[in-house]
Amino acid sequence: TQSENILGYYINVERIPNSCRDSLNRISLKDRKVLLNLSMAYYTVNISAYNKAGESPQAIYIVPDFSARDLPGQIHVKNQGTYAVVTWIPEYNPKCFVVDWGTGKEDMHMKIITTATGNFTLDNFQPYKLYKIMVHASDVCQCENFMRHEKTFGVTHFYSVEGVPRTGPANVTILNITKHSAFVKWTKIAAEDCLGFLRGYRITYTDSSRKKSLTVTLNSSTTSYHLTRLKAKTIYHVQISGFTNAGEGPLTLSQPFSTPKYGTVAALCICVNPASI
Repeated sequence: TQSENILGYYINVERIPNSCRDSLNRISLKDRKVLLNLSMAYYTVNISAYNKAGESPQAIYIVPDFSARDLPGQIHVKNQGTYAVVTWIPEYNPKCFVVDWGTGKEDMHMKIITTATGNFTLDNFQPYKLYKIMVHASDVCQCENFMRHEKTFGVTHFYSVEGVPRTGPANVTILNITKHSAFVKWTKIAAEDCLGFLRGYRITYTDSSRKKSLTVTLNSSTTSYHLTRLKAKTIYHVQISGFTNAGEGPLTLSQPFSTPKYGTVAALCICVNPASI
C-alpha cells in the first residue's frame, strides 16, 4: 500500500515469555513512532499499517537486551544439587514478583509469585549452560498486561554445573618481536565454549631448549600480553588456555616465534582458529 493511503498503524507488544497469551497490548496510532516504557524482560513488537482496505502484514521486531546497570536490587542463587534457590530482598512490598529464567529468548520460563518471602526454587537445569534470571516487581498479579506495571528488580546469571572451556582462544598472533620481547594477542573464547564463568587466561611460553617454561595468569577481560625478558636469537613456543572455577581448558596449538640477534624483526602473525581443526 502506498504511504499516502495509510490511515494509521497497529502496534502489538507481547512479553516473552507470556503466561497470559490473551492479554496482548495493542496500540493504535497515526505517527510512525511510539514510546514504550518496558521492563528488562524480552518483548516482541509487531507493527502493521492499515487503511480503508484493511491491515498489512506485520513487521516483527525483537527488543534487544537491556543493560543490567543501576538496578535497585540484587539476586542471589544457591545451588542445591538438582535445583537452585533464588533469593532477593525487596526494596518495597509490591503485590507480586514475576520471575523469568532460561538460557535465552527462545527458552524463557515465567512464574508469578504472590508471596512476600523473596525466594523461589528452580529445577530442571542442564549442566554447563548459562542461565539468566530476572526478577520484576509488579502491582498486577493476574493475567493482565504487565507492561504498564512491571519494573525490573534485578538480573543475574548462573551455571548449575560449571565445566572447563572446551577450546582455547582463537587467532593467536605474535607481533613486534625484538631481541628481548614480543607482543601476543588473541580472540577471547566465545561464551558458548566457556561452559562456565571464564575467570582468566594462562599463557605458557617455552624456549627451544625446553629448559625454561614460564606461565602468566591474566584476567578474563585481557586479550593481549607483552612478553619480556626473552633471550636474543632464541625460538620460543607460546600456548594459551582459558580457565573457569572448574579448571583449565585445552591449550592452543604451539605458536613458534624467533627473537633476532640484533634489533627488531618484522611482525609474525600466525592465526589458528581451534574450531577449524
